Amino acid sequence: MSLAAIFRAFRRPAAPPIAAAHPVAPVPVVRVVAPVTPRPVISKKGRNRIAAAGVAGAVTVAAFNTIGGHEQVRLQAYIPVKGDVPTICWGETRNVRMGMSRTRAQCDEMFLNRLSEFADGIEGCVTRPMGDDLYVAFLSLAYNIGIGSPKNPGFCQSSVVRFFNAGDSRAACNAFLLYDKGGMPRRVLAGLVRRRQEKRALCRKGI
Repeated sequence: MSLAAIFRAFRRPAAPPIAAAHPVAPVPVVRVVAPVTPRPVISKKGRNRIAAAGVAGAVTVAAFNTIGGHEQVRLQAYIPVKGDVPTICWGETRNVRMGMSRTRAQCDEMFLNRLSEFADGIEGCVTRPMGDDLYVAFLSLAYNIGIGSPKNPGFCQSSVVRFFNAGDSRAACNAFLLYDKGGMPRRVLAGLVRRRQEKRALCRKGI
């Protein structure tokens, strides 16, 4: 069973719809947040549902923790950095307005649902088999820059996917480092540099 299928098995209707993880523009728009602690914690009910999936469920937990570990859970909508958009929960931005609030349980459920959507998006444009580490690395990048479309490029239009689909896994991993700019005006951000280096290492581990 694919990771996307595992995520879909956990998907439930999210709390009042707000959410798309990260908008993209003609050049992938990267949303940046402050360094994060603590790491995400899945509810007892969520852990039970994931445990039922065995090994694949463990990979889902790894994805939840790896991606959530870069996002600062906030129960009130806020602006992460100057020039960014209103954000809430685990980095959600779609239809978010200042003044919104959510509970921690709503944020966790929303995050799992969004990971499911991004997993679907990845499987729609990556044409070669992916191991667990590679999958989580790809999911992390997609969550941060968006899945994208021909008019609004994101993960599926990235050099990471282009290299990987062409059979050059090492070049795909190295291409993570290209996505190190954010804010307005766009500039290289130290937090993104670290994040991309970590995911390049995870990507290399998976090839």
